[in-house]
Amino acid sequence: MNVEAKPATRTELTRDGHVATVSFVTETGPPLLSSSVLGELGRITDQLAQDANIRFVVFRGSGHAFSGGADVGEVMQMNQDQGFPFSKHGQNVFNAIENLPQITFAAMNGHAMGGGCELALACSFRLMVAGAKIGLPEVKFGVIPAWGATKRLPMIVPLNWALRMLYSGESLTAEQAEKIGLVDEVVPTADHLDAALKRWFKRFSLCSPQAIIRIKRAIINNDESHQFGLCFTSTDPREGMTAFFEKRKPSWVPDESDDGA
Repeated sequence: MNVEAKPATRTELTRDGHVATVSFVTETGPPLLSSSVLGELGRITDQLAQDANIRFVVFRGSGHAFSGGADVGEVMQMNQDQGFPFSKHGQNVFNAIENLPQITFAAMNGHAMGGGCELALACSFRLMVAGAKIGLPEVKFGVIPAWGATKRLPMIVPLNWALRMLYSGESLTAEQAEKIGLVDEVVPTADHLDAALKRWFKRFSLCSPQAIIRIKRAIINNDESHQFGLCFTSTDPREGMTAFFEKRKPSWVPDESDDGA
């Protein structure tokens, strides 16, 4: 079957101080997460994981959509032998995003469907434009989410809502998603996303970067005591407690010695 080619999606990385932005850009239509885009996203994620100067990572789309998800034209050509590695590839990339040492945000300027929703689920927080929709329509195409949604969605929203979304494929508006905890903040328009992000950055700016890393890993690995002990491999505990007693703001020094434990 001939499938009409979709406009190519580019993945662009920019840095501004302690903030890195990963943008999915396409000239027309929604950005799509094809295998090639996943590969580039994985390479960018590996770069960011090693950048101790970056504290926040923002993922955002172009035009009027955050992401249309996987390229349906690519997926419909697959057989069983191709489907398994395609799924594992996406899971590995999204697991790497979930494991990034930085606090991550999905700044959804429009609809986030399928793989776009799954990317948002891998982030620490999700902001969305009012009226935009988010959902996992895979069941309507005869398949299931492939990149971690069956694990992450029930951890973020009540189980009955996770099952409803997964079984029905129905999408939710940003306002509905906020009510069940799937979206953390709804903004009026895409023009309001930057100001909202700055408020979120400010909320965490006084917190220890190393402690954030340890919290993320304690949640993922279920090893709180181990991660607590590892806190003392950096200078952050001494600086944080000294600043408390001296009644001043702490001054965190980027620590590039983290071994990923």
